[in-house]
Amino acid sequence: MARRGSLRRRFVLLLTLAMVTGGTFTAMAFVQRSEVLITEHCTAAGGGSSDLATDQAANAGLITAVAVRRGLPARAASIALATAMQESKLRNIGHGDQAGPDSRGLFQQRPSQGWGTLEQVMDPYHATNAFYDALAKVPGYEALDITVAAQRVQRSAYPDAYAQHEVMARAFASSLTGQTPAGLDCSLRDPDAAGDTAAVQERLAAAFGGLPASTEGRTLLLDAEGTQAWAVAQWAVANAKALSITEVQAEGRSWSRQARNGWQSADIPAGQVRVTVAEEPTPKP
Repeated sequence: MARRGSLRRRFVLLLTLAMVTGGTFTAMAFVQRSEVLITEHCTAAGGGSSDLATDQAANAGLITAVAVRRGLPARAASIALATAMQESKLRNIGHGDQAGPDSRGLFQQRPSQGWGTLEQVMDPYHATNAFYDALAKVPGYEALDITVAAQRVQRSAYPDAYAQHEVMARAFASSLTGQTPAGLDCSLRDPDAAGDTAAVQERLAAAFGGLPASTEGRTLLLDAEGTQAWAVAQWAVANAKALSITEVQAEGRSWSRQARNGWQSADIPAGQVRVTVAEEPTPKP
C-alpha cells in the first residue's frame, strides 16, 4: 500500500511539473497511459452512477447470457440481476447470512429449500437456471414490478430491497441482451497474461450455447448478427478482464481495451463478432 501511495505521489508531481511547463497535452496523455491511475470498472448506458466491478460485470454477463440462451425477455434478466445484486452483490459467495445460514452462491439459494445441493447452488450456471425456472412459474412476471417478481421467487425477509437495484439491472440487462447496442463499456488496465481463444470460446459456449466459430491468429470469429451479435460482443467486454480480451468488434463498431474510449465506428462486416485476446505481455523492467 505504501508503494502505491509513493507511486501516486510521483505521478502527481510529474503531472504538476508538466502543466507548469506548458505540457498540458503531454500530461494528459501521461495520465491516460498510467496504469496505476486507472480504476477498473464497467458501465452500462442508462445506468446512471451504477458502475460494476469487473467480477460483478462478468457475473452479470453470465446471468444475462443464460436468459438469452433460454429465449427469455430482457425483463427476466433485469429481475435476475437486481436479485443477485441484493443477495450477493453479484458475487458467487460461499457463505450465507442470519436469514439463511445455509444460503450460498449468486442468488443465496438454500439447499434446505430445494434449490439443489451445496455444489449445485455454488455453480453459477445451475443457480441462474434454477432462478429462471422459478421465475417462469410466476404468472405474468413480465408485467410485475421488479421487486415484486424477485420477492415471489426469493421470499426474502426484506421484500422491498430489490427495488434499489432496478436502474442498474435494467441498464446492464438491456446492453447484455443486445437490446442496447454499444451500451456496455469497461475501463481496464493492460492485461497481465496472454489470452486464449479456446478459453473464450469454451466460456461463450457455456453461456450462450454453441455458436459457429473459427480462429484467425489471436482472434476468435463468431457468426452472429443483430441483437445476438451485440449480446455476444458485450458479454466479451464484460469478461475482458478475466479472459485477457483486448478488442471486440461487431456490427460496424469496435471496442479497444487499450484505447479506453468506448465503442467507436469501424469497418467491420455485419454478421460477425470478432474477439481478440492479448499476446504474452512484455516483462516489465
